Amino acid sequence: MASKVAALLLLGLICFEFAAAQIAVDCCLRVGSEKRLNRRNLVSYTIQKAGMGCDISATVFVNRKNMKLCVVPPEENPGVQKIIDFLNKRTQRHQ
Repeated sequence: MASKVAALLLLGLICFEFAAAQIAVDCCLRVGSEKRLNRRNLVSYTIQKAGMGCDISATVFVNRKNMKLCVVPPEENPGVQKIIDFLNKRTQRHQ
């Protein structure tokens, strides 16, 4: 009886680990230029870090149509940081 319980626990652990490994992470695969971005059409952003489930670092902007736009991280381009600052100020005003 104990061996059946141990086997069942082992099987459950294996299934759990397999399921956890299959969780999809929505990552940018490449980055574009921020020159085409109209900051007034952007509503939010996130910072994607390489090694945290994704291969590259990127800034992910979301526009009014809920499209995700991947550009370089802010530390690589001051223009990206300016857009982030603009979004942060706009969000603070609306709270």
